[in-house]
Amino acid sequence: MFFAAAAASTRVARPVSAARPLASMLSRGLATQTDAPTSAYNKQKDADGKYTVTLFPGDGIGPEVSGAVREIYRAANVPIKWEEADVTPSINHEGKQVIPEETVQSVRRNTVALKGPLATPVGKGHVSLNLTLRRTFNLFANVRPCVSVKGCETPYENVNTVLIRENTEGEYSGIEHEVVDGVVQSIKLITYDASERVARYAFHHARQNNRSRVTAVHKAPIMKMTDGMFLNACRNVAKEYQDIEYDEDLLDRACLRIVRDPEPFADTVMVMPNLYGDILSDMCAGLIGGLGLTPSGNIGRDASIFEAVHGSAPDIAGQDKANPTALLLSSIMMLRHMSLFEHADKIERAIFETIAAGERTGDLGGKLGTRAFTESIISRL
Repeated sequence: MFFAAAAASTRVARPVSAARPLASMLSRGLATQTDAPTSAYNKQKDADGKYTVTLFPGDGIGPEVSGAVREIYRAANVPIKWEEADVTPSINHEGKQVIPEETVQSVRRNTVALKGPLATPVGKGHVSLNLTLRRTFNLFANVRPCVSVKGCETPYENVNTVLIRENTEGEYSGIEHEVVDGVVQSIKLITYDASERVARYAFHHARQNNRSRVTAVHKAPIMKMTDGMFLNACRNVAKEYQDIEYDEDLLDRACLRIVRDPEPFADTVMVMPNLYGDILSDMCAGLIGGLGLTPSGNIGRDASIFEAVHGSAPDIAGQDKANPTALLLSSIMMLRHMSLFEHADKIERAIFETIAAGERTGDLGGKLGTRAFTESIISRL
C-alpha cells in the first residue's frame, strides 16, 4: 500500500486492482527514460541466484528490527543475501569523520543498502552518521511517503503524502563556528546544482507515480537568497515538465493546510530544502500514527540506502518491544527499486493484514512483542 520504486527502473506501469486503492503508489513510478535523474538498479544475481544487499543493522533496537526483516525475507524466499557492514566512524588525516573503506566499497559494489537506526552522540565534535552516509554516497534526495494504515486509528483517514527533501546541504551542512564567546553561527548552504537536481527528481517521481502536481515548500520571503535560489531552480525545471502542474507554498502555511485536511495533497509531490523536509515529513508521519509506520529512501545517482527514520530507542533495546514495521516498509521500497515486485507485494500484504487484524506492537496500541509480531506476519505470507 505504500511505495512505488523510489528510483528509476525499466518496468512499465501495471494495472491497479480496485481492491487495493492505494496500490497506485506502489506498482507505478518506474521510469523508462534514459535521462532519468537516478540510475536504475541493474545488478545481476550471483551464482547462487541471489542479489547481494549491504545491511547496516543499526544501534539500540536496530539488530532486533533488522533481524525481523531477515526472518521475514527468509520465510518469503526473497532472493537476497545480506552483506553486513560496520559504520563505526573514524577521523581521517584531514580531520573529517569517515566510515570504514570496506563499508564504502560494499555499498558501491552492491549499489543498494538497508539501514537500521543509528545513534549519534549529542555534543561537540560528533557529526551525524546519517549525514556522513549521505555525503559519502551523495544521496541527494530523501523520499518520505506517508499513507493512512488500516487498523491504526488516528484523527485522519485520508493521508497520502509524498515529500522529497534535498538531502546534502541547507542547515544540515554542518558548517558551524563560534564567532566570539557566547555567539555561534550556523551557515545555511544552498547551491543551484543541488537544488536543480532534487527538483528534477521530484518532477520525475511525480510523473512516474501519476501525481499531477509538484509543490515547492520554502521560506523565501525571509531567506531571500538561499530559498530564492532553490525556487529559481524549481521554476526552471518545471518548464521542462509541461504535463506536471507546479506551485509554491510557504512552510508554515503548508503545515497548516496539511493538518487541517491532507486529502488535497494526494496528487502532489512536495519538494523542499533539507531542514523543512525533516520537519514536514515527521509531521506527516504523526498524521498516520508515528515514525513506526514511516519508511524512507535516500536516493543517489549510483547508490541508494533505505532506512527506518525513527531513533535507536536504547531504552527498550533487547526487551522484545521494538516495532519493525518502518524498516520492513523501507525494505519493501528497496525491493521495488530492485524490481522484485512480487516479493514486495507479498510481504506488504502480510504486514498490513497483520496490523488490520489488531496484531500490533505496543507503540501501535497492541500487545505483541517484536518476535510475536514477526511471526504473525510470516504466518500470512
